[in-house]
Amino acid sequence: MCLGIPGRVTEIRDEAGLMMGKVDFGGVRKDACLAYLPDIALGDYVIVHVGFAISKVDEAEALKTLEILDEMGVMGPELMTMGEGMDSLAIVSDDAPGALTFNPALPPASLDGAPR
Repeated sequence: MCLGIPGRVTEIRDEAGLMMGKVDFGGVRKDACLAYLPDIALGDYVIVHVGFAISKVDEAEALKTLEILDEMGVMGPELMTMGEGMDSLAIVSDDAPGALTFNPALPPASLDGAPR
């Protein structure tokens, strides 16, 4: 399965002229290409599909979608396949125990790493 999953942009950088960033999916962080969304900013929520941020989404909708995907049991398996180059595991945050289970009471960490 390859779902479009919402996450929060926590880092934006230029890699050889290509806009890239780090996206936080409730404690699981993954690199994503942001080139399709040139006006994206830190803290914005995006839908990521096969490593590409394809649209911006508001926070309430993103958190609701993450909760529904988790209830369906597809969050963990999908995020584990979203590692760098799609051939390695995603980076699981050390500061988010059980990060592969979305908990709406524990939204993604703030940009400075502190809980929100």
